[in-house]
Amino acid sequence: MKIPRNTFRDALKAGKPQIGCWVGFASPDVAEALAGCGFDWLLIDGEHAPNDPRSVLGQLRAIAPYGETHAVVRAVEGNVALVKQYLDVGAQTLLIPMIDTPEQAALMVQAMRYPPEGIRGMGAALARASRWNQVDDYLNQANDQMCLLVQAETVTAVSNLQAIAETEGVDGVFFGPADLSASMGYRGQPGHPEVQKVILEGIATVRAAGKAAGILATDPALAQQYLDAGALFVAVGLDTSLLVKAATALRQGFGPVAGAAAEPPASGGY
Repeated sequence: MKIPRNTFRDALKAGKPQIGCWVGFASPDVAEALAGCGFDWLLIDGEHAPNDPRSVLGQLRAIAPYGETHAVVRAVEGNVALVKQYLDVGAQTLLIPMIDTPEQAALMVQAMRYPPEGIRGMGAALARASRWNQVDDYLNQANDQMCLLVQAETVTAVSNLQAIAETEGVDGVFFGPADLSASMGYRGQPGHPEVQKVILEGIATVRAAGKAAGILATDPALAQQYLDAGALFVAVGLDTSLLVKAATALRQGFGPVAGAAAEPPASGGY
């Protein structure tokens, strides 16, 4: 059995934009339904959604038969042991939040690779990633199929952005407008001109370092703006918001709704 090739990483390296969708319901059914919708990648969220390695495993299995859609897993934090668990259940691409320094980024690079190149713990016989030692020469091939995306979400991260992007083994940098806006003093204003200026300049910095830039933007016009600026992996929707918005619109088609919730911010940034 051959190791799955990380086609998502290959597309980013080739400069091919990848359009994705956030998966926050922590449901294999939702993940599978979205896997059939044509997205290049789906983000299984373990930071703000109620996911753990076992629930992520179920969603990885649900997405796997849909070969054109790549599963990206976001951990709750940059924890070496947790990275090991997500890789062992079969994730090949991780998104790590709140990376503020190149040293933090370098540690995550190490966590995603077996020794001597890294510090990933050995245990492939117990891992779905190796199909329980059924993948040919998994231990010697795994490092080459890893993809590390790190999140720049603070003023500190922006000040270190070039060094983070230039860290060997970092494949891409994802900008989180919501946290970044709060760090800049514009809490709840991810669309503020100063925040957007920093993001657009950040995209240029990441691309100049030869790496992929990414972001979440549920406003189609804003998403296109980021793509035009050079972003290569852009999530354009969230499963939770898509359901709520569609259900609300359906109900409103039959008359006014008392106490209807306000429209969520279009710029996302989760």
